[in-house]
Amino acid sequence: MVSTLASSSRTYPTPAVRYDVFLSFRGEDTRHSFRDHLYEALLQSGFRTFRDNDEIDRSQQLKPEIETAIMESRASIVVLSANYANSRWCLDELCLILQQMKNCNHFVLPVFYHVDPSDVRNQTGSFTFERSVWTSVANLTTNFLKCLACLGIEVNKESKWTEVNMRRWKGALTEVANLIGFDFSRYICFLSIHVYNYGCKRTDRLTNSS
Repeated sequence: MVSTLASSSRTYPTPAVRYDVFLSFRGEDTRHSFRDHLYEALLQSGFRTFRDNDEIDRSQQLKPEIETAIMESRASIVVLSANYANSRWCLDELCLILQQMKNCNHFVLPVFYHVDPSDVRNQTGSFTFERSVWTSVANLTTNFLKCLACLGIEVNKESKWTEVNMRRWKGALTEVANLIGFDFSRYICFLSIHVYNYGCKRTDRLTNSS
């Protein structure tokens, strides 16, 4: 489990490298759009790139092949989009990716896809955990445990996994946001300005030549 891996301070041996890049993304935000274009660009540039194409239940634990792909990659590109933090799958991926960065010199490039890096860093905006599904799960779990305790049913204290995970996920989001990354919205703004300037200059040339 990723929670066990991420919480361990052991240094793991560097696994055999199978991929140059692992793509971490939220499918509903980027599938068939930016992510596909990025994937094709990486392949055309000669980078062996892993992406998961399965329409899977992102509420479940990471599949072993995903964990293996992360550990067998030289680098990861983390596409942080509006619904990234609503996926336990994505958050567990991120924790394992950052663990690889610390233990195995794994390069990590965050891409802020139509989100503000400060929202990721501080868990505000669409990254606010207090309004996320995981806060609701944590509250339900806490209330359920209280009900069991009232009935005299012994409860394992480790059942409060949601609170532990939320602290871990918040720390991972803050850490990845502090890395040098790529702000997609600023790039689009920069590109739009240059396209506009190019259009104006071209119009001026056509006007002067007529």
